[in-house]
Amino acid sequence: MAYKTEFDRETGRKGMGFYGKYFKKYKFPFLAAIFCVASEAICDLLNPTLMSNIINKGIGQGRISEVYYWGALMLTVTVLGACFAVTRNILASRVSQRMGADLRYDLFEKIIYFSEQSADRIESGSLITRMTNDTSQITLFVNGIMRIFMKAPITCVGSIVLATILNFRLSLIIYSIVAVVAFLIIISMKLSYPRYTTLQKAIDRVNSVVQEYLIGVRLIKAFGTYDQESEKFEDANSNLMQKGISAQMIITLISPLMTLSVGIGTVIVIYVGSRLFGLNLANPGDITAFTVYMSQILMSLIMITNIFNVFVRTKASTARIKEVFDCDGDFTGDGEVIELKGNIDFENVTFAYPNGSGVPALKNLSFSVKSGQTLAIIGPTGSGKSTIAWLLLRFYDVNSGRILIDGHDIKDLGIDTVRGNIAIVPQNPMLFSGTVAENIRWGNKYATDEMLHRAAEKAQADFIGRMQNGFESFLGSAGVNVSGGQKQRISIARAIIKNSPVLILDDATSALDAVTEAKVRENLKDMAGKQTVIIITQRCGTAMTADRILVLDKGEKVGFGTHDQLMKDCEVYRDIYRTQIEGSKEA
Repeated sequence: MAYKTEFDRETGRKGMGFYGKYFKKYKFPFLAAIFCVASEAICDLLNPTLMSNIINKGIGQGRISEVYYWGALMLTVTVLGACFAVTRNILASRVSQRMGADLRYDLFEKIIYFSEQSADRIESGSLITRMTNDTSQITLFVNGIMRIFMKAPITCVGSIVLATILNFRLSLIIYSIVAVVAFLIIISMKLSYPRYTTLQKAIDRVNSVVQEYLIGVRLIKAFGTYDQESEKFEDANSNLMQKGISAQMIITLISPLMTLSVGIGTVIVIYVGSRLFGLNLANPGDITAFTVYMSQILMSLIMITNIFNVFVRTKASTARIKEVFDCDGDFTGDGEVIELKGNIDFENVTFAYPNGSGVPALKNLSFSVKSGQTLAIIGPTGSGKSTIAWLLLRFYDVNSGRILIDGHDIKDLGIDTVRGNIAIVPQNPMLFSGTVAENIRWGNKYATDEMLHRAAEKAQADFIGRMQNGFESFLGSAGVNVSGGQKQRISIARAIIKNSPVLILDDATSALDAVTEAKVRENLKDMAGKQTVIIITQRCGTAMTADRILVLDKGEKVGFGTHDQLMKDCEVYRDIYRTQIEGSKEA
């Protein structure tokens, strides 16, 4: 079995649950923190009993030695409790933050290896929320478990047990109060969970709106659609506010009811205790200790309510993060790349995009291109030209038919081998924040400076030398500080430096002028015989220079051959030629 990421490999091999990997890694500090929490809780529980002894055995009987003895013991227990508290705080902070860092890394690694279907399934704004907000919620929960969440139930149960030992009659009041509070907690959980789930989705929406604005800020400025964007954000922001109020409203209403219940219980304890004292059925120290235990129970129950409140949010966040890990990936995990020659065959390929309209983007497509040849793919918009590139890179798998490289079905070659032998210049070039050299070296991280200059020269990216720091000039995110044509030439240089057997140019020169495009094409011709070049283009003048031309219309092959052959036999190609070439001459 091939695992998609290290996270999948670890959990799959050990058969562990979602958190199993992390708890296994931090088992000893986690258990140490739990021990400290339990010890601290025991120390807190002992104090009211010790105080009862001070009153009953010391003050009540006028024995100062007993006061000193039990007072010293109480001070020692308090100091021990403080030491345990400091230790578990340190452990909790370190473990929870490290676990959060590990979880974010595993999420990022999983997202990197997303299949296209998975990338289409969860939008980027939601993925950002899951890596930040949801991960932080889980980190907060783990920190809480190691610091106070375990202490609250121990303190609550311990207070009830010790109060029962002190005076069974008074403890019956505590049982009644705890039953009422438990009922309120159950109601709170059932009402809160669906609200927190919708709250997280509302956060997703806000992130998506902001992200869309940042990506399309220039277009928004060009069209002056500020008001529409403001209204869109206002809707998302108001929805988030309403969902937040709805989620918090439950705990806002339930918490005072619990405080009231415990407060009433304390009053009843004091009243009943005074009556029992009059009947010699209770000591003053016992009543005082009972009052302290009731206070501890109150604080514990409030903390337990907060625990369940955080737990409900964490449960929703865990479900969202687990959804990411459950998505399909396309990484085989072998890392082995077999070098290919670049012979490509499409055999009766039919493909429709998942979750799309259902109309095939390609229908029974068959063609062949030999290693070292140049194939141009041309056709009207929406004819399936770019789909061929996505299928070759195995972003998607065909519904029927086969795609062969050097006679091997690409499904049998593995993702690493397929993509390791193909370089692509996408239709919309994507650059990353960093230097020009770093962006070009995406194609070959071991490339020398000489190789960088040679690739830039072939891509006609001579403008790099005129930049302030040359190849060390810094590019902003998505290359915002260079023009569209400059982006394309850097992207072409990145593909050239990879020196792969197959080079795909997906409308890669659309932003270049005719002279620059011609020079780039001429430089690529020098690589003829070394690379299989696939040029996806809208321009007939670009396609004419290729060894073979594939003409598509509505996902079907309507022509395949040289320029001269297609001018004789393919009406679609003749129409494109007349519109672009002859039409431009007449103009």
